[in-house]
Formats: sequence, C-alpha cells, structure tokens
Amino acid sequence: MYEKFLINFNKTFIHEGRYKLFLTGIKNTVIIAFFATLIGIAIGLLVAVIRYSAKNNKKLYILDKICSLYVTIIRGTPVVVQLMILYYTVFSNMDNSVLIAIITFGINSGAYVAEIARAGIDSIDKGQMEAGLSLGLNSNKTMFLIILPQAIKNILPALGNEFIALLKETSVVGFVPVIDLTNAGNIIRSRTFDPFFSLYTVAIGYLIMVLGMGVIQKKLERRLSQSDRN
Repeated sequence: MYEKFLINFNKTFIHEGRYKLFLTGIKNTVIIAFFATLIGIAIGLLVAVIRYSAKNNKKLYILDKICSLYVTIIRGTPVVVQLMILYYTVFSNMDNSVLIAIITFGINSGAYVAEIARAGIDSIDKGQMEAGLSLGLNSNKTMFLIILPQAIKNILPALGNEFIALLKETSVVGFVPVIDLTNAGNIIRSRTFDPFFSLYTVAIGYLIMVLGMGVIQKKLERRLSQSDRN
C-alpha cells in the first residue's frame, strides 16, 4: 500500500516535472481571476453609474437600455458558453487564449458587479448628491467625487466575494486551450490514470487560494472599520 502510494505520488508530481504543470495552472488561474476582476469592476461601475444616472437624465435612456440588455444576457447565459463564443467566433484569430479568458470572465463579472455597485450607490443618502450640487459641482463630478467613493467603500466586501467566486468559476476555462489548475489536474490524471493525487491537489489548491483571499479580505474590512471609527 505504502509503495503504491509513493509510486503514484512520483507519477503525479515528480515524473517529467509534472508539479510544474500544477504551478502553471495556479499561476494562470490567479492571473485570469485577478485581471478579470479588475475589468469586471471597471465595467460594473460604469454600468451602475449609467443606470443610476439615467433615472434623472433622459439623454442616457438608450445607454440605460443597452446596459440593461447586457446584464440580462450575461447573467442569463452560462459563462462557459460565453467563453466558447468569444474563443471560437469573436476572437477566433487571436492566439492568446489566456487573454481571451480574461476578457470573457471580465465581461461576465461586470454584469454581477454592476448590480452590486448599483445597490451600493442606492445605499448612499440622497442628500449627498444635493450637497455636491450645492457646492457648485455638476451631477457627474458629484457622482465620481462624492457618491462613488463612498459606494465603493460599502461594497468592498461584496467585491472580495466576487473575486473568490470568479476564482472558482475559472475552473471551466479548460474548455478552451488554457492550462488552469483544473485543466492541469485533468492532464496529469489522464497521463497517470490515477485520479487521487491530481484531483485532491486541485481541490486543495483552490481551497488555499480562497482561504488566502479570505484573509486579505478580512484585513481590508478591519482597516475600513478602523478608519470609520477614526
């Protein structure tokens, strides 16, 4: 039993330097999730501002409907389908599959961040907008200088949860030629014909990344609560 354990361990990690495939998978998983989250935050905040501002600005009516359609389509279709559409049709001539994955998950994340951000903006007292206007700021400057910073502070924990969710959602990126952590485990499992080490390594890898992000998120929340008290 012990000898078989060592043989399978060697086949999974040591032979042909297969542990490097796991490291590559972890690296790509973190890169995709991190940059996709940044794109998602940028898109989400923009969509949220447009949809919020459209309530009092008829000029934004068409943009508001476009943003609403975007959120509906993205939230109503599986991310793996979105990934394959972008990879095999929209960016079929692009060789960088990691970049395509980042764009796909960024667009997907943006729809969810938009709803989070809109709730954050709605949570800010309406008097803040009136105060900004009374100081001589126009509605756009008031939004970006007064309302949005407070909203972002309020939704920061939710944005951290979005990153964690996105980190796990990237496990489907193997449907296109990207070596993420899950795909690395599948490749090694197909070579060793032993699912034990490869699958448990994948599970532990995701768990460590999620727990690590959870620690960072809690530290940020503590700092925010301390700054509020000060």
